[in-house]
Amino acid sequence: MGNFLAGKVVAVTGAGRGIGRAVALGAAAEGARVVVNDYGVSMDGASPASEVASSVVKEIEAAGGEAVAVADDISTMAGGQRVVDAAVSSYGRVDGVVCVAGILRERMLFNMSEEEWDAVVATHLKGTFTVFRAASAVMRKQRAGTLIGFTSGNHQGSVSQANYSAAKGGIISLVRSAALGLNKYGVTANAVAPVARTRMSANVPVSLAEIGEPEDVAALVVYLLSERAQGITGQVYTIAGPKIAVWAQPRELRAVYASGGWTPETIAEFLPGSVGVDPMPMLSQVGEMERAARDGDRPNA
Repeated sequence: MGNFLAGKVVAVTGAGRGIGRAVALGAAAEGARVVVNDYGVSMDGASPASEVASSVVKEIEAAGGEAVAVADDISTMAGGQRVVDAAVSSYGRVDGVVCVAGILRERMLFNMSEEEWDAVVATHLKGTFTVFRAASAVMRKQRAGTLIGFTSGNHQGSVSQANYSAAKGGIISLVRSAALGLNKYGVTANAVAPVARTRMSANVPVSLAEIGEPEDVAALVVYLLSERAQGITGQVYTIAGPKIAVWAQPRELRAVYASGGWTPETIAEFLPGSVGVDPMPMLSQVGEMERAARDGDRPNA
């Protein structure tokens, strides 16, 4: 075992499988005591099973680490609170939370039901909020801590996953808000947009030229949880196999001003040539995404 996170207490949601499991195992291997949260559901959020979290705890313990399982639904306030309470009651503090939990309900926007929208946004976005909210209250008193949300390159948009994309975009804004609001308390907040082979990435309706393994993602998360990353906050990182990239902060590209105010006519005169557009990279992939969504086909990454 290493010591990159020696003495730290880390809670990981969605830690029963895939990237979440790799993060939990990686944090434990570097000396952290881990709260393993997983509601144990299938990709669409059905059929919860508590043994999914417990099995990862057994793996950590078998390797000589310390961990406890919390099989709660973090899309509820009570569930998110229990994840943090488990850390505090078991180990006396919480130094980091990593919100990986997520589900998919894929549908074209014009066919998407309210339940398909609500379930995905609740698990991804609200599930990040509930844990961040509970953890930040503890970290504020500790004057230290790290919040890590999981987003996706799909925050740029998706043909058949508007619910997922909207939630992932919301997580980025939530992370940036946490970074601003908690900075004076010594608490950092960052987001990770992984590209790795998991049961969820198999449903991405585009070819993934750059892709890695869950363990690659875990390495970045362990770093962000460590003292070595203390000054990093409000950032969004992609990790895809050998590549690590940082996303730009939102900013204006171009502006024009009208001394006498705007009318539709003057906007039509000035906007196309002077302000213009910022090209949407995903538009070039719409044909492939539409075909995959229509045929139910998923290219091998």
